[in-house]
Amino acid sequence: MDVKTAILAAPVIIFSLTVHEYFHAWTANKFGDSTAKDMGRLTLNPLAHLDVFGTLMLFMSNFRFGWAKPVPVNPYNLRNLRHDDLWISAAGPLSNLGMALIAGTIIRILNGLGIFYQYEALSMILFYMVMINVSLAFFNLLPIYPLDGSHIFRNILPERYGPTIDQIERVSPMILMFLILSGFMFGFSVLWLILGPFIKLFVLLFSGITL
Repeated sequence: MDVKTAILAAPVIIFSLTVHEYFHAWTANKFGDSTAKDMGRLTLNPLAHLDVFGTLMLFMSNFRFGWAKPVPVNPYNLRNLRHDDLWISAAGPLSNLGMALIAGTIIRILNGLGIFYQYEALSMILFYMVMINVSLAFFNLLPIYPLDGSHIFRNILPERYGPTIDQIERVSPMILMFLILSGFMFGFSVLWLILGPFIKLFVLLFSGITL
């Protein structure tokens, strides 16, 4: 990432991660768990949410995958654990898709007016808003612990699969790290092979831009 790209992408990355975690906290609070709110996480202040390594990965990775500090949730405060945990987990990725849709719609409007490419900085920021948020959404939807998708997957499956999922989750962080680092190890990203088709499709659907 060159300096110009970093300058334009940095606010988008920070904002996207912050909104993602904010909506986890907001949804948890709505379902009766104020743990995140009590710890100062129900805020749009990025300093409350950013994880240094996870943020750096968004800058270092060719495909902009990263994460922020997970929002704490106390399951004992939830009225319906499986239902509430599913929606708390889904809130982050859904917020990213929402932001990508808004930015993509603006791109389509500006393209329709024929002025999108007249403002280079604005066009790049809007594109990064789509690309980064779609990437964050689908990365976090992977059913690999500790990502949001693992909670969604667990709560969708019948409870009898809980012990099996517990065993898988013991090695899930290592699988996730392998996927993240595969691009550096092999020269191609296994993570991109898995997520690339979904990211390309949704970037196209939202913004009309083909990757």
